[in-house]
Amino acid sequence: MQKKQPYIVSFLLLVLLLIMVFIANISLGSISIPTKAILDSFIGTQDNISWQHIIMDYRLPKAITAIIVGSGLGISGLLMQTLFRNPLAGPFVLGITSGASLGVAIVIMGASIFGGVLLGILASKWSIVIAATLGSFLVLLTVLIVSSKVRDTMAILIIGLMFASISAAAVNVLSYFSSAEELQQFFFWGFGSLGNLSWDEILVLAALYILGLLLSVISIKTLNSLLLGENYAKSLGINIKQSRLLIIIATSLLAGSITAFAGPIAFIGLAIPHITRQVFNTSNHKVLLPAVFLFGAIIILVCDSIAQLPNSEYTLPINAITSLIGAPIVIWLLVRKRKMMF
Repeated sequence: MQKKQPYIVSFLLLVLLLIMVFIANISLGSISIPTKAILDSFIGTQDNISWQHIIMDYRLPKAITAIIVGSGLGISGLLMQTLFRNPLAGPFVLGITSGASLGVAIVIMGASIFGGVLLGILASKWSIVIAATLGSFLVLLTVLIVSSKVRDTMAILIIGLMFASISAAAVNVLSYFSSAEELQQFFFWGFGSLGNLSWDEILVLAALYILGLLLSVISIKTLNSLLLGENYAKSLGINIKQSRLLIIIATSLLAGSITAFAGPIAFIGLAIPHITRQVFNTSNHKVLLPAVFLFGAIIILVCDSIAQLPNSEYTLPINAITSLIGAPIVIWLLVRKRKMMF
């Protein structure tokens, strides 16, 4: 176990690195913008109207969205891996993403089946977000009802996977009856995106994200005790059902809201907790939670900077970059350390 001082130094370095990649992410793109111009835009002294518009209306919202997405998915993945004591558990094992995908599929591809009933909904700017939110919420509600009647935590994991399979099957049925244009639209939504949110949408996402973050912080003591098993947690006077419910709600707020606004983002939720454990060499969630926050934000900002293909008009899907860049890192770390802390 490291001493407190090295942790402080590590956190200061990570915060500095986060600031650097945040500025770099805003600077890079089809048009490179100098760091000084970015700082001028922040303080309102930017004379170049075009740069001001690019920074404040597109790149800054995208960078903030990236921080929310990376840190939120990383933390929700940490919660699920600890709750189920399973290194392969991610933020979407409860079927949240599948529920969101089903909601989006109904809105995008349902018009082929239900005729003109959904045309009015499709015209709404918030239609995809609302559909994904409702889909996630319905799956979450079902899982919560079932979890209240189940004592075994692993049973909840299996139930979540079964709901994910049911949702995926329903999406396949809708896809079979859909047009090529609708399939393409749904396919592109599945790529995930960080750059399509307005400031109003970011405010709504941030509110849900902060609530999920607060519930995660409240659960730190429970998470540490669960590392040694539920019986040990009970011996400390922890209410397992209540704590489990709190962790599930926190995960759902984080992963569900992020999926609704940014689409399904792969790799981050599963891999960031592993990277953090290997680097910090601890299982203490007082250290892991803020470290996962920083690592998640840094890594997705780096991935997004790569996806933008600097000095090019093309942008690659963020999902492709997170998997291509992140998976080899995790494999290397695990082979090098040869252990997982559970």
